[in-house]
Amino acid sequence: MSGASWWPRRRLHPIEKVCSSTAMLQAWHRGFTGERPGWGPTFAYDEARHLAAYRHALSLAAGKRVVDAGCGEGFGTQLLAAVATEVVGLDYSAEAIEYCRSAWRRPNLTFQQVDLTHARTVAGGFDLVLNFQVVEHIREPLPFLRVLRALLAPAGHLLLTTPNRLMSFSDNPYHVREYTAADLGDLLTQVFSRVTILGMHGNDTVRAFDRQRAQAVRRILRFDPLGLRHRLPRALVHFAFARLAVLVRRQAGGAAGVPTIGPDDFHVSAEGLAEALDLVAHCTA
Repeated sequence: MSGASWWPRRRLHPIEKVCSSTAMLQAWHRGFTGERPGWGPTFAYDEARHLAAYRHALSLAAGKRVVDAGCGEGFGTQLLAAVATEVVGLDYSAEAIEYCRSAWRRPNLTFQQVDLTHARTVAGGFDLVLNFQVVEHIREPLPFLRVLRALLAPAGHLLLTTPNRLMSFSDNPYHVREYTAADLGDLLTQVFSRVTILGMHGNDTVRAFDRQRAQAVRRILRFDPLGLRHRLPRALVHFAFARLAVLVRRQAGGAAGVPTIGPDDFHVSAEGLAEALDLVAHCTA
């Protein structure tokens, strides 16, 4: 599962080019987990879904001071630097930050290693705070959200995404809790005065691929009718999760291979939140 020959041979949307770069292939080789960025071409769907959230953020970021709290490998963070006056990427992983500093270089872009679950360690005053696919990993979300609020300028804006629990069809061992739109709204309104919940939706191609993924997961789970996977050591579960994530996507693609999916195949809408793949929250202090 390596080498550029695996990449779909098509003309890429500009925002997708970052994911077909040598840098992202190197990230794959550094230790794929199935959860954090560092995907290969089998995961074009996942890359596009993440990039769609960053594209949604671009119009909000124009001319603003932006912090990406939980930037991962920075492939979306660096896109914001093209329109924002300043972008700061934060992540708890020293390896991820080291990679970001070597891979993405712009005069208005910096990266810091920070664990935002413990204390406020970064000066605030940001116009826009992004927090994509993080809150589902947090055991105590309220203190974490208060730290995010402290990063905001008085008229600042938080843009947060998290998977929609109603659309999850497999266990993710890295997720502490997944949320419905109602759950997320109840949580966020304890910290922010104004909260609007939208949804990230896919088109027909995305929906068809998700149906195939769900079927592949059900086929695999038939081998564990007693749920013994929940009793396995965590290290073994993580090892299996990464490899099964690849298997599921290959099975879902079938003989035709993984379908060509890009950010244009996703859109954000206020409609049909129960069927949204991800919840997209806009919050102000």
